[in-house]
Amino acid sequence: MKLKRFAGVTVLCSIGWIASAFTQPVTTYQKKGYIITYTTNAPNPDTVLRNRLVDTYFKVYPQIAKTYNKQTLKTVAFVIDTAYHGVAATSDGRVVFNPQWFKQHPEDIDVVTHEVMHIAQDYKNTVGPGWLTEGVADYVRYQFGVNNTAAKWALPEFKPTQHYTNSYRVVARFLLWLEQKQSKGIVKKLDKQLREHTYTADTWRQITGKTLDELWEAYAKQSSGPPGPLKGEFLINMVGFL
Repeated sequence: MKLKRFAGVTVLCSIGWIASAFTQPVTTYQKKGYIITYTTNAPNPDTVLRNRLVDTYFKVYPQIAKTYNKQTLKTVAFVIDTAYHGVAATSDGRVVFNPQWFKQHPEDIDVVTHEVMHIAQDYKNTVGPGWLTEGVADYVRYQFGVNNTAAKWALPEFKPTQHYTNSYRVVARFLLWLEQKQSKGIVKKLDKQLREHTYTADTWRQITGKTLDELWEAYAKQSSGPPGPLKGEFLINMVGFL
């Protein structure tokens, strides 16, 4: 995934282009220095969905910025596009959502949490693997998500057939284990190196003293049952927004 960061004026210009192509006007919301613009081309806009997406943005994005990247964009665009058939996609501070997904999965609001973490990641043409980018984003969804339980979204139990290249929740659970059992703060360190383009295959050994494959082997031997709760500062940060 290529994540890019543009200056605010460029983002606003692209938002203006979106508005000209969509049937509904752009609505702007601002809170404590963070701005979100929202537009849709749905003929009958879902105001309940809009409010939930916007509320989730204001709950989780400042926490993500504080924890991972204080220099992240402060203006973000949400676009509901009936022509888009994925779940959601993020680029240049703009998140496109498929409204049909939310009709089928009305509680899966923390798609927002995953996608706005991609904005904070800001890896551009990263030297890191895509599976790690997506794994970090799902770890952050687990860390800061506001509606995961209702959405029946959870980290999977370990299975011998899994591998870290499976990405997403499989890697998120691996990262949680690393935080709890190997090296507290490792996700922040990995995220920082990916953003600064200093990540290499040797990064794992530098942080933990073990290679990635050695860590996965240890994880596979020790893992069984559901993942434990987040502890320490992560849990405190989450409680602040409940």
